[in-house]
Amino acid sequence: MAKKMHIKRNDQVVVISGDDKGKRGRVLKVFPARQRVIVEGVNFIKRHTRPSQKNQQGGIIEKEAPIHVSNVMLISPGHDAPTRVSTKVLEGDDKQSRRRVRYSKKFDEIIPSGE
Repeated sequence: MAKKMHIKRNDQVVVISGDDKGKRGRVLKVFPARQRVIVEGVNFIKRHTRPSQKNQQGGIIEKEAPIHVSNVMLISPGHDAPTRVSTKVLEGDDKQSRRRVRYSKKFDEIIPSGE
């Protein structure tokens, strides 16, 4: 079963551990079942590919590999600084008007959806 993740596609994140520590990038893809994300410009790997219809040249291709979600931290859009993220339920008049939102623990503000 896929766990709920606080990082979404198109979020700006900073890597907090590993070889790419300190690098910033945009989340390209999220894998909730594996708790991993692909971040633009981070964690490059080399793949040796043979020529095919899609890639007629073949050779060594560099691409981003998934990184564990615990190794990245969301950057707050309003303050351009890393922040921990939690969820909060905004109360409404009835059950249908309640909604769950992400919010920054550091700045105590609602983070808009990354989509």
